[in-house]
Amino acid sequence: ASAEYFALGGVSLLDHLGVVNNLCFGTESGTIEGFDRIVEILLEEPEDYQKNLKANLRQGMPFPLARTSAIQQYDPSLYDATVVMSSPNNILAIEYLKSLKKLNSAMKPFTVRREGSGYKDQRYINSTGQASALAIRQAVTYGENLASLHSVMPEAAHKLLMDAIARSSTVDVDDFSSMLLYKLIMEKEEGYTRYLDIDEDLSNRIQNTLNQFISITQFCELLKSKERTYTRISRCLFHILLDITDNTIESARMIQYTPYARILGFRKESEALLSEIKAHTRIPIISQLSEAKNKLCEEPMEILRREIRIGDIYSAAVTGKNGSPLANDFTTPIVIV
Repeated sequence: ASAEYFALGGVSLLDHLGVVNNLCFGTESGTIEGFDRIVEILLEEPEDYQKNLKANLRQGMPFPLARTSAIQQYDPSLYDATVVMSSPNNILAIEYLKSLKKLNSAMKPFTVRREGSGYKDQRYINSTGQASALAIRQAVTYGENLASLHSVMPEAAHKLLMDAIARSSTVDVDDFSSMLLYKLIMEKEEGYTRYLDIDEDLSNRIQNTLNQFISITQFCELLKSKERTYTRISRCLFHILLDITDNTIESARMIQYTPYARILGFRKESEALLSEIKAHTRIPIISQLSEAKNKLCEEPMEILRREIRIGDIYSAAVTGKNGSPLANDFTTPIVIV
């Protein structure tokens, strides 16, 4: 999902639980002072801001740059907006703050400074002695530096990752290539504009270059342009694979995005927190999928069905990689530690 929907989903879920007072997140800035004006403009979208944004996009600017420039054009006092909005965690922080305001949430935002490797730092170990998540993922994908992973990861996380690698159950984006290619072929004639974030131009480009498809990463590189980043193209392709349409998001919006919460696991000593959640939540709590039909009406139930199908697609990629039986949410027990 885009940062906007990712943040809105997370904040909505926590807000609905009724027991969360504070929302803490990382930023490159280490502060959210000065973010309020940017948030205000993005929420209200004044007419002059919208005109500037459209003009910037017509000039061929990528959307993130066009948006930042439009903000500065609308309010020249925000001369540091480029610095703020060029950092991934700052961008997500702005979306968290927007979500809190959209939902009129009582949760208070706090931030901690992101330190060490940058979000897109591909160096495995740098001057900080740390590695970014991207660098760790690439090490796993290419089988490089695996013996040294323990030096850049928490011990518990390192053990889980090593176990997953031993079982060949780690997946990357290209493990979904065959599934996506099948779906693209089957829907080529009708096009792809019904899917979220895909306009007619992108749909046409996918149709016209489909015969050059080798893998998802290769296809993203082929489709990206000055106006559309690799990340956006990748997101659009997965909207197609996962059947996420404009109607999907609109339906979710109508029922406040998170109409239920699923318990995936908990610590024994935190059972009291579960009791507090159940006492204050404004949405149903699902601990076993078999009980969902009795707790959810049709619209939330359809979102749950979609969530389960998406989980099955992920499990299918794992099965294709290691030959294990297809795991599913109905047979996966709650984790209790």
